[in-house]
Amino acid sequence: MIFGPTPLDAAQGAVLAHTLRLPGRVLKKGTVLDAGAIEALRAAGKREVVAARLESGDIPEDEAAHRLGEALLGPLLARSRAATGRVNLLADAAGLLVVNEELVHRLNALDESLTLATLPNHTPVTAREMLATVKVIPFAVPGGVLQVAEALARSGRVLTIHPFRPLKVGLVLTELPGLKESIMEGAVEATEARVTALAGQLLPPERCRHEEGAIADALARLKRAGAEMLLVAGASAVVDRRDAGPAAITRAGGTIEHFGMPVDPGNLLCLGRIGEVPALVLPGCARSPKLNGLDWVLQRLFAGLPVTGREIARMGVGGLLKEIETRPLPREAAPRAQAPGAAPRRPRQVAALVLAAGRSRRMAPLNKLLVPDAKGVPMVARVVANVLDSRARPVIVVTGYERERVEEALAGRPVLFTQTEDYNQGLSGSLKAGLAALPPEAEGVVVCLGDMPLVTGAMLDRLIAAFDPEEGRGIVMPTFRGKQGNPMLWARAFIPEMLQITGDVGARHLAGQYAEQVFEVEMADDAVLRDFDTTDALRLSPEFGKKA
Repeated sequence: MIFGPTPLDAAQGAVLAHTLRLPGRVLKKGTVLDAGAIEALRAAGKREVVAARLESGDIPEDEAAHRLGEALLGPLLARSRAATGRVNLLADAAGLLVVNEELVHRLNALDESLTLATLPNHTPVTAREMLATVKVIPFAVPGGVLQVAEALARSGRVLTIHPFRPLKVGLVLTELPGLKESIMEGAVEATEARVTALAGQLLPPERCRHEEGAIADALARLKRAGAEMLLVAGASAVVDRRDAGPAAITRAGGTIEHFGMPVDPGNLLCLGRIGEVPALVLPGCARSPKLNGLDWVLQRLFAGLPVTGREIARMGVGGLLKEIETRPLPREAAPRAQAPGAAPRRPRQVAALVLAAGRSRRMAPLNKLLVPDAKGVPMVARVVANVLDSRARPVIVVTGYERERVEEALAGRPVLFTQTEDYNQGLSGSLKAGLAALPPEAEGVVVCLGDMPLVTGAMLDRLIAAFDPEEGRGIVMPTFRGKQGNPMLWARAFIPEMLQITGDVGARHLAGQYAEQVFEVEMADDAVLRDFDTTDALRLSPEFGKKA
């Protein structure tokens, strides 16, 4: 690939390196320059452009990303379409992701033009969750390099999904005099939550004295009841292989394979087996729903992966899960690392607009925003409840058509209302009214449509977490399997142009003009593609069909 300033006479077929704004036209980064583009550049007074010219054997970025994505596919894996040199790999089932780390390292060391980023090894994933992304760094990849990468990707399973199995789990709760009932209840609740999250079923727990014989008898009863995994939650922490819990496993005909683990919290987990049935004595931290070493062991067992003393001994790297005085925040809420002496980064202030002013022409005579779901909740109320579940504040609702009825449906909710008299003009009138009501401190705004009630607060928070105009993420949009959806989040810098929009259109076309500022967030759910603007859409929806 030849890269650099290129005379227009030699630029036809080259790939534009940077977005150029010409009078009446925008040429985006990555545009393959044709005769029309060359003529537009000449008319704008350009004599040369910075571009990439492919040489013989070079593979364009999207084709290269597509081919490597295909080579990485395997059972229970899917991929998105190739765009801007990127392909995302997705899970087709819930399970445990196992990454062949050595193959990933070899692929990334092959050539700087190809990169593969994955989730951490042994991450539990849901169906349709993004697992990895292939990104071509330049605009093309040498053909020979791509062929080697494809062969390497096919030489072994780089990504494997091990589906969670619906195991029946037996739980023994041991008791000591004076033990609070709330502690017993908490242990059952936390265990059941863990088991059901992994597609399992918790059998009715057995309660017994904290004695070896009583525990062994309870384990035997649970095994006869069909338990495929056995757990012992002791009233007192296990401190030795010969303590009551491990001794009971041995007495019930089992063996102890490993005591202790290099994960904190979770150090005092004891791993055993009775025949083919795993039997674990739980650490005290298992009464808490917070992540601990037990979760790592359960995830592997439910995924059908071997768990022996060797596997447990290798869990130390990354095994410090406990929040200590010098690191008090949960991992998922901890801020990004700061440079020494730098001021802490504050969260971006993002407001939300809910556009609820339209006439619902395609659903007349119904006002779609007031159609109740199966629980009797009007569509617009469900949308607003989801937005209020997110970090976005304030939440501004734009009303117009049947304003009183819409505002009545939202009575009592902590939202601000603004009105538009231009709702007959379509979407642009509602958008401009909402933007005009934004507070000056809002750095961005997420524009939510009143007929998309399946978009959750958690989805909005994912968009907000990705938003960072300073790092080139000033427009954030959700996607599902590569298809662009709604809502979109916009930095304040785009508001002047958004206010110039007319007609029954939103601002999505601006994303094409500012492609370098667009960041896509792949969602695990198609809610970002689903709106309800026709009676057929309502009738076919289990959420609204009964009421349509």
